[in-house]
Amino acid sequence: MVRIAWIAGLLLLMQSGPSQQDVIPLLRAHAHNDYLHDPPLLAALEHGFASVEADIFLVGDRLCVAHDPNKISPERTLPSLYLDPLRERVKANEGHVYRGGSRFLLFIDVKSAAEPTYLKLHETLAEYRDMLTKSGLQGRKDGAVLVVVSGNRPLELMRSQPIRYAGYDGRLTDLDSDAPADLIPLISDQWSRHFTWHGEGPMPPQERQKLRDIVQKAHAKGRLVRFWATPDLRSAAREAVWQGLLTAGVDLLNTDDLKGLQEFLLKHGR
Repeated sequence: MVRIAWIAGLLLLMQSGPSQQDVIPLLRAHAHNDYLHDPPLLAALEHGFASVEADIFLVGDRLCVAHDPNKISPERTLPSLYLDPLRERVKANEGHVYRGGSRFLLFIDVKSAAEPTYLKLHETLAEYRDMLTKSGLQGRKDGAVLVVVSGNRPLELMRSQPIRYAGYDGRLTDLDSDAPADLIPLISDQWSRHFTWHGEGPMPPQERQKLRDIVQKAHAKGRLVRFWATPDLRSAAREAVWQGLLTAGVDLLNTDDLKGLQEFLLKHGR
């Protein structure tokens, strides 16, 4: 049933939306709670997003995609909504999510118990290793999709693996960590825990410098930077925050508004 729905969604986008060749990949665009869009993943791809986020629960032997336990449907799984369609897309685009090649991130936010869910996730990702970035004793080998595990993350388990198909989503407390970038490829955190500015008036100079310092530290260690819970209602304040993040070099802008961020990035520099 999910497979049929996905194909129907794809056909609809092919008929009514821009073609793959027409869509401009937006490396800074991150679709927060992407699975709430209709259709999941495909709507983000139609808008050029190069990063999407899916929440998962381990239910029996299934990785179900949902925001809350009472929203779980057994047919809405990580493979059916994300991994299978991404693999189809990568095959169609000669090894890339977008033709011509560009970075693509799949954030997987673990909502159930960390270790058992991650072990099932690792087992599942191994079936799609041909398209995934891998890390092991020989270092990191980039693939079409970099998976980043967020939420309940078993750092020591991930660190101990001889081969991984996912990276660990760090927090600002990990900014000075000596862990390699293939283990912690990204630093994410909640904006309001570290900044008081929400786009009204100019950004305080000390906060502007703090943001620049965070980005510089992360980039020096080969890590990307993302903040969640930034203003997301269409407004001048939201645009001011997005512009401040761009200016500081933040790598991913977080939103539920696919069209709004697409328009902003095409206008202000993607």
